[in-house]
Amino acid sequence: MRFLLFIFTMAVSVSCSVKEQRCNCESNFEWAKKTFEENDAGFQFIIDQKGQAAYNIHNQLMLGKIKKVETSTECAKLLNEWLKFFRLGHIGIVEMEQTANETGEYEKWERDISQFEEYIAAKTEVDFEGIWETSPYKIGIEKEGANYIGFIIESGVESWKQGMVKLKMKQEGDKMESTFYMRNHSINKSENPQLIGKNYLQIGQWTLKRLAPVFPPDSLDNYYESINAQKPYLEELNVNTLYLRIPSFDGGDKLAIDSVIAANKDKILKTKNLIIDVRNNGGGNDNSYYELLPFLYTNPIQTIGLEYLSTQHNNQRMLDFSADTNDEKAQQWFKEKYDTLQSRLGEFVNILGETVSIRRYDTVYEYPKNIGIIVNKECGSTTEQFLLDAKQSKKVKLFGTNTFGAIDFSNMYFAESPCKEFRLNYCLTRRLWIPNLTIDNIGLQPDFYLDESIPQYKWVEFVSNNLNQ
Repeated sequence: MRFLLFIFTMAVSVSCSVKEQRCNCESNFEWAKKTFEENDAGFQFIIDQKGQAAYNIHNQLMLGKIKKVETSTECAKLLNEWLKFFRLGHIGIVEMEQTANETGEYEKWERDISQFEEYIAAKTEVDFEGIWETSPYKIGIEKEGANYIGFIIESGVESWKQGMVKLKMKQEGDKMESTFYMRNHSINKSENPQLIGKNYLQIGQWTLKRLAPVFPPDSLDNYYESINAQKPYLEELNVNTLYLRIPSFDGGDKLAIDSVIAANKDKILKTKNLIIDVRNNGGGNDNSYYELLPFLYTNPIQTIGLEYLSTQHNNQRMLDFSADTNDEKAQQWFKEKYDTLQSRLGEFVNILGETVSIRRYDTVYEYPKNIGIIVNKECGSTTEQFLLDAKQSKKVKLFGTNTFGAIDFSNMYFAESPCKEFRLNYCLTRRLWIPNLTIDNIGLQPDFYLDESIPQYKWVEFVSNNLNQ
């Protein structure tokens, strides 16, 4: 998933060694191309769909751009552009931390933090100036002429220290351009940063929450509180409707999701309508949503299986998993699957032996009677699997827009480039519905499409009104 959430195991370099290869963007392209072609579960499917001739042309065009590249950051962007030929999700090139900073020099904003905090606390005007939070940073934003400088007040990562300039907003004619420095100090540019209500600031893909000065919340603030929530929660909208927000299905959030469900079980089973908001939920681990399924359930839930592409590099992940657990049964299981995959190198292998699994529950609850799940373009991966399971219930309807489309090929793994400059993220498995069904780059369609005439901050209200008719 914020894009989309994945589990990675320890890195294993493939291809030739550093001594055998000169490290520039062209050589890194050849490494990424070879590694992807040999190991990605979706590679051949796309070649079959688009044709070898189209792939050859794409490679020629990209190589022409790549030969002109001078920095690793530019190289990473072009390698990611090359990968878009195949799909948009569950894929990517990431700069390794040691190469992300091209200069080694960072700008500092010389400002007394205590004086700045006093100045902000006394402000009554609603503008960009303030103290803002976007995890793991607390950022001060101060006006300088017609422009604004954002500097670190507190940081949760070693690569950013107090006083370092984290963002800039510069007035250019009738537009304002913004520069946001990423965790690895690479640059991300966007246009027209804007205040959302009084207490949120949108800069490109980042949403900053105002910490000071404090202004009374409004309806937009309430929307941004929910859409930017870091943890799941449940609240009562009215006597007939509950609202459950689940921002992530990451494995680390399973306990929090299960706790919210357990604490509110009686309330859920006594309330007519349930709204589940999974907007911007990029996925995680299927186990994270299993405790929710009994409340949705009306009939057996069918889940289509998957198969692994067996290669020497891919199969290493089974040994990694075996080494990472102290459970002897789990260790044995991973080793057995490794042996199975190794015996069929170059093939797709269904290691579980199931084409379709069926989940059944003993009880169909009377309440909730109506369940509306709110989705948008940022929903992918495990979230899409949750929706595929949920849609099989007679109680459930989806509201919103198409989801992202990142589920045909899954189970992420990675490889490091020979010079340790880049990490290639790719997929080990393909769903058994391929080639008869494709979801990647298309997404799942909602039952009720919410068009642009309905602003996102009114989606919950729309769904509530629909369920209460």
